[in-house]
Amino acid sequence: MTGAPGGAGGARYIATAPALADLIAELRRAKRIGVDTEAASFHRYRDRIYLVQVSSPTETALIDPLAIADLAPVGALLANPHIEKVFHDADYDLRVLDRDYGFRAVHLFDTRIAAQLAGEPAIGLAALLEKYAGIKLDKEHQKADWSLRPLPAAMLAYAAADTHHLLTLRDALEQRLRTLGRFSWAAEEFKQLESLRWTGLAPGVDEDGYLRIKGAKALPPRSLAALRELYRWRERVAEKEDKAPFRIVGNDALVGVSRALPGTQADLGHIRELPSSLARRHGDALLDAVARTKRLREEELPRPERSVRPLKDPGFDARLERLKAVRNRIALELEMDAGVLAGRTTLEAVVRSRPADRAALEQIPALRRWQIDVLGDALLEALR
Repeated sequence: MTGAPGGAGGARYIATAPALADLIAELRRAKRIGVDTEAASFHRYRDRIYLVQVSSPTETALIDPLAIADLAPVGALLANPHIEKVFHDADYDLRVLDRDYGFRAVHLFDTRIAAQLAGEPAIGLAALLEKYAGIKLDKEHQKADWSLRPLPAAMLAYAAADTHHLLTLRDALEQRLRTLGRFSWAAEEFKQLESLRWTGLAPGVDEDGYLRIKGAKALPPRSLAALRELYRWRERVAEKEDKAPFRIVGNDALVGVSRALPGTQADLGHIRELPSSLARRHGDALLDAVARTKRLREEELPRPERSVRPLKDPGFDARLERLKAVRNRIALELEMDAGVLAGRTTLEAVVRSRPADRAALEQIPALRRWQIDVLGDALLEALR
């Protein structure tokens, strides 16, 4: 099937291997293409790419990964160094393409990064398209469930719009960056994107995920053990039902139950963070998890090791504040967000390295060449 079911704003819907081969053959003749992906982490336990959108200057296509077993032609297109791939906020797209398919994209342009370096105050795709192209995007389906099949016409049209106008925005932002003399900054950042890889864990693999729930580390050991048990229960249910874990029970409710250690259904009713509907639906399972926790021996309770902080350089904060002041002043002159010019972790890396000259600055991995050109002398002066 190559037509767009229900209509997709004129986009082709690609759901067979022959149709994909024809599309890729056409796209290989383009100088640049717009690319986007849609996942469903807001809805599904097993998140994956559920749609790939591509646009050339003349057409837009929606590729269905659920219908096509082998997306290798897409990977080859992304790896083609002669075709520029334009994304908006490529970071997550590139990571999930790596995670799901092992695809590596080269020769990139990211309109979000371009907008940041141009000093744009609003860097969302909708805001940029309205400013630079006079186009208003409907963001109604931003958190939609892209695992649905068949996809409704409105969702297909939304997906197509995300890349259909991307090349127009790309050209406008390049012109703006060249006017500002900052295109080389963007080119350096785009090159860095090529090294992005998936670094997250697969669902169910993160045994210590409960420790990262807000409020977990403030719990006493037995309550923390209850949170561990409840977290594991929720993962099992979420996996079985293929739902995002927070759609089973939210983190606040898990912490509330862990803190209260209820013994009866009546006790559950007194937990402020636990909605009554969830208490009715999952009450027995919650109470079972707490009961198992109460039977644990003291030595079985979790006691997370506290990381030992290294001895602090007494002059570190003072030097960091001097660098921040310099960075803020120059960002103001450039009409850029200070964090885009140089983030806190970058400045901390400079402070730790204590560079004495430009050559030493160039040895700091966190610093880009363009940042050294813009900030280098001022940073060195501040450190002296």
